[in-house]
Amino acid sequence: MKIVRFETQNREVLYGTTGPDGIKEIRGDIFGKFEASGRTFDAGEVRLLPPVVPSKIVAVGLNYSDHAAEMGRELPEEPRLFIKPATALIAHGDKIIYPKHMSSHVDYEGELALIIKKKARQVEESYALGYVLGYTCLNDVTARDLQAKDIQFTRAKGFDTFAPVGPVVETDLDPSDLEISTYLNGERKQHSSTRYLLFSVPKLVSFISKVMTLLPGDIISTGTPSGVGPMKPGDKVEVEIEGIGKLTNYVV
Repeated sequence: MKIVRFETQNREVLYGTTGPDGIKEIRGDIFGKFEASGRTFDAGEVRLLPPVVPSKIVAVGLNYSDHAAEMGRELPEEPRLFIKPATALIAHGDKIIYPKHMSSHVDYEGELALIIKKKARQVEESYALGYVLGYTCLNDVTARDLQAKDIQFTRAKGFDTFAPVGPVVETDLDPSDLEISTYLNGERKQHSSTRYLLFSVPKLVSFISKVMTLLPGDIISTGTPSGVGPMKPGDKVEVEIEGIGKLTNYVV
């Protein structure tokens, strides 16, 4: 099932499931029980929103060995965590704002992200997938020069619009071997598979839940493969993941 969150022409904010017949509105709790309302919308008549409203976005650094190598970093012994603020979130089709007043080098980083379904604290790895609602695409936009300057990641990864997410949450997916690609103006720059993750999705959910309580709607972004590179105003960036679809954004 592909779940979307969207705004209608009447400014209603709704959830729905998307398919060849359009977007079918659902009512209830997407993290619990819900049902179809009977209303259907044409995809061209609505505006997609970020698929969830998280309390936090927990991201993972250096979770592919080839990316660690291109960054000149040693492989981590444990997941490297950082937080992107929820205010950085934008949707499929929205614009990434290049912060020229502070940065002169902004990179794309295509990643598989997962959505937490229920409160998770001290979760064992063997039960971790039961806490996942589904999966989506995320672009971990990074001001690379500020990352090097500041050492820690908050400013470099926390600007408004630096967390494009979407377009859907796919609930019926095995995250262990999904093809992932990132395109810059139509040219593929990143190409890998989630089978090369150093720390798997169950490992990440378990590990993070033993650091902080995860709440329904929270996002975990699992890290990027090699091939990261700079974007500039006017560019189109697309993150495509097998079974989910393509997240498209424009840099301004």
